[in-house]
Order: sequence, then C-alpha cells, then structure tokens
Amino acid sequence: MSNSIDVCLSPKLIDLYDLEGKIVVVVDILRATSVMTTALAHGAKEIIPVEKLEVAKEYLTKEGYLCAAERGGEQIAGFPLDNSPFNYMKDNIKGASIVITTTNGTVAIEKSAVADQILVGSFLNLTSVAEYIKTQNKDVVVHCAGWKGKTNMEDTLYAGALVERLQSTHALGCDTPHMALKYWEAVKNDLQQTVADSAHAKRLNKLNITKDIRFCTQIDEYDVVPKMEGTSLVAVK
Repeated sequence: MSNSIDVCLSPKLIDLYDLEGKIVVVVDILRATSVMTTALAHGAKEIIPVEKLEVAKEYLTKEGYLCAAERGGEQIAGFPLDNSPFNYMKDNIKGASIVITTTNGTVAIEKSAVADQILVGSFLNLTSVAEYIKTQNKDVVVHCAGWKGKTNMEDTLYAGALVERLQSTHALGCDTPHMALKYWEAVKNDLQQTVADSAHAKRLNKLNITKDIRFCTQIDEYDVVPKMEGTSLVAVK
C-alpha cells in the first residue's frame, strides 16, 4: 500500500506528526464535529470554526452570521447557538454562515492548519468520509480533539472505525491506529452504551443532554463530507 493512516489522540500530541501533504480528519464526537456535520447536512452554506472566544464575539455584531459558542459543554451567554446537533436541524440553518467556537474541536481544527486537506469526521458521516478519502490517494492522520488536551474514549473509537474502513487502502502508520482499531472492534456492537459510559458523556449528562449523546453515536445518518476551504468548512460537492 502506498498510503498510510495514523492517529493522533490529542491536540497536545499533534506536533509529533508531519501533516504536510496529508489529509487530516478532525473528530470531536461529543459534540463539535457532530454539530458541524449536522449543520452542513441541513443546508448550511458554510461553517467558520474559530479557536478563540474573542474572535467569535467579533462576529456577533456583523451582519449575516449565526454564532455559536461553547465551553465545558455549556452555551456561552450572548451567543444564539449552542453545541447541540438538534439546534442545527432547523429552518434558519439552511443557507446560513455559522461561526462556531468550542472547547476542543475548533482547537484541533486550528492545529491542523498545515495539512493539505482538513476534513471533519463523526459517526454521523463515517462511511462518506472514508469513501472520499479513498478517492484522494493521500496519507491520512485522524486528529482526535480529546478533552482539554487529554485523550477520550469516543474520539478514539471513531479513529478505530475509520481505520477499519480504510485498512484495505491505507497501511497503519504506527501502533496508535492498531490500538484504536482493536478498541473499536471490541466494542462496536455496543457503541452507544460504551460512549454513554465515557467520562465526557457523564459530564454532558449533568447538562441533561443524553439525547445528544445517543444521536452522536448513530452511524451514517448523513452522507456529507465537510472540508476546509480557506477559513470555512463547506460540503464537498
């Protein structure tokens, strides 16, 4: 195989990976990349991910933007949108330019900037991302957003699921994709309950959003592939 797939378990480790010329798939299952996938699937024109809250606040006074901000799972006061996928299924999403900043996901996107392509992955669009990658003839790094620099269960499981779908076309780059694949194979038939037992799911449960967790572990709900073009995520045509 001429191409490889590797897995970075945290943005704190991404400097160890050579991203130039490669596809980076950023994943933050609970909930940023699930939200981004949902928004584009429901007709959003573009999503502008920004790492810093101060930058997102600048868009609040600009015409033509819907703004979303989350820290620690909770919506930031003054922003009309939060980090629940169900709020990105509404009529006002279609054709909208959405600015979003989150605790982990937008950090991982920012730290992937030197890659040849940045895609957003979730269980919701797992197969579509894998099939797109197969057409590109490029090495891949799955960049797990984790939780405040630490690794997490749900993003690692997504990495394993993507490795499984690409193992016929991409050699495994080191031990990490092997580990993620074995973990995925061990629990994929009980994915929803496994993720529900994760530390981040338990944090979110305190916010009474168990339905978000169930939704974010649904596989192939959408066929959209979000890709960074300039400063915006758009759906691959």
